Amino acid sequence: MKISNGHRFDTSGKHATLATPAVRHLTKELNLNIEDIPGTGKDGRVLKEDVQKYAASKSQAESSSVTPSLSEPLGEDKTVPLTPVQNQMFKIMTRSLQIPHFLYTDTIDFSELNQVRRALNTHHSTLDHESSELPKLSALPFILKAVSLSLSAFPSLNAYLDTETDPSKPKLIYKASHNLGIAVDSPQGLIVPIIKNVQSHSVISLAFEIQRLSSLAKQNKLSTSDLSGGTFTISNIGSIGGHVVAPVIVSPQVAIVGVGKAKPVPSFNEKGDVVRKEECVFSWSADHRVVDGATVARCAEMVRSYLEGLERMMVKMR
Repeated sequence: MKISNGHRFDTSGKHATLATPAVRHLTKELNLNIEDIPGTGKDGRVLKEDVQKYAASKSQAESSSVTPSLSEPLGEDKTVPLTPVQNQMFKIMTRSLQIPHFLYTDTIDFSELNQVRRALNTHHSTLDHESSELPKLSALPFILKAVSLSLSAFPSLNAYLDTETDPSKPKLIYKASHNLGIAVDSPQGLIVPIIKNVQSHSVISLAFEIQRLSSLAKQNKLSTSDLSGGTFTISNIGSIGGHVVAPVIVSPQVAIVGVGKAKPVPSFNEKGDVVRKEECVFSWSADHRVVDGATVARCAEMVRSYLEGLERMMVKMR
């Protein structure tokens, strides 16, 4: 203790009368007891800096007392083996990512396509397919048919690259059938069943085949035959979401296309008026060791012309 002019002061700073009104007001704002704050001013006077320093140290102490409970693990780590589907995906993708990919994107106007298929869905009762109920037509069966017609013109995209028979002399095997893989959702994640001989299908029969494979996928009942023999893959990721993707080629195939989600966008017509269009981005990947960019671009342009002008596709269909 120190005595001055008859007054007793606590040199530790725990005497409220030594603080200025402004400092005492600050302690009230911060809900602090001034007697708990060590003063560093003359005769133990509590300064503004003392209050701020004490408040900061108190806040840090309170945070430290909470941190241990937040850092405690919420559960135990679990190690599980890959499922058969994941294991197969691991092997395929490990090989596929060794391929030098060439990526090409193209935007397609789905306005006419969606108008036609919605009309067909509205009047599906007038269409007959072996006395079975016609499934709702999505854009996918039209896309499959447009891709198949285009692959007939660009067969190098519907091929296998054989690098194993004789590594010193790689071979390109042109596949006669258009066996197109489609990505569908299943309890085990996205899997790729194969629609065989798409070149021989109609749009309606493709819709039935998509429905069959999707139903089997949801029940985990796809056979080995349903999952093998693909010559080209269509990754219709737009059914889930997203617009532009960078699809990975499924070896030994040499090309794949990713179909994004169609979305309405403003556009200009021939007269310069703003009109509504429904655009979808197609993202193509090709094995750049055997497929050049011009071939991919021309094939993509042909697919676009079929989907934007369905009459062109109709006259080409068998």
